[in-house]
Amino acid sequence: MSSKLSEIKHVAIIMDGNGRWAKKRLFNRIKGHEKGINAVREVVTAGREYGLKALTLYAFSTENWNRPETEVKALMSLLKNFLVNERNELNDKNIKLQAIGDIDKLPEKVRKELEITQDLTSQNDQMVLSLALSYGSRDEITSAVKKIADKALSGELNVSDIDESTISGELYTKDLPDPDIVIRTSGEIRLSNFLMWQAAYSELFFTETLWPDFGKEEFHSILKDFQNRERRFGKV
Repeated sequence: MSSKLSEIKHVAIIMDGNGRWAKKRLFNRIKGHEKGINAVREVVTAGREYGLKALTLYAFSTENWNRPETEVKALMSLLKNFLVNERNELNDKNIKLQAIGDIDKLPEKVRKELEITQDLTSQNDQMVLSLALSYGSRDEITSAVKKIADKALSGELNVSDIDESTISGELYTKDLPDPDIVIRTSGEIRLSNFLMWQAAYSELFFTETLWPDFGKEEFHSILKDFQNRERRFGKV
């Protein structure tokens, strides 16, 4: 691994295209979501091998609750099974799992398995795998603003002291570095309410590949391409 590749600390991915992958093969959408789990496994393993400190996957947005009830139930079932089936592998690979989002909206059985997996892997320190679940960036920022307002009203915080770090410190990702790279699969070119504050200076990569077909080779290619980009952060 090159020295610059090793400088990549955090990659965030919008996993998009499961439904279209299934439609192209005349499968139902659930089959696409099932196939997408294989891509999750491959990318998590690759991220660990590349020495990433953080990998964040957009798994279920606040808007996804508006999908057909049968699809939402199937997604929750797949999530629960993933948490059960992968927890020992994550632990063996020294990967800490955490969730970001409005977790209280998840079904109780899912929350229980999530808590077990988080507890089991809480002391791992090789990589943090964050699953964005019932997540929306606008909701996250709104929640942060409310917390800051409460602190200001109570006298715990002076309004004049509020700065970017104050806001960052109230986000779900407060313990993570901002993402160096944000990847979106399936050919869509937008962030879709994902890490909008944190991705202010992220390098964005959009690929036509549907998520179930995304794998280690393309992931590595994107990380290598990152080396050729000059990040000035607004400077000359």
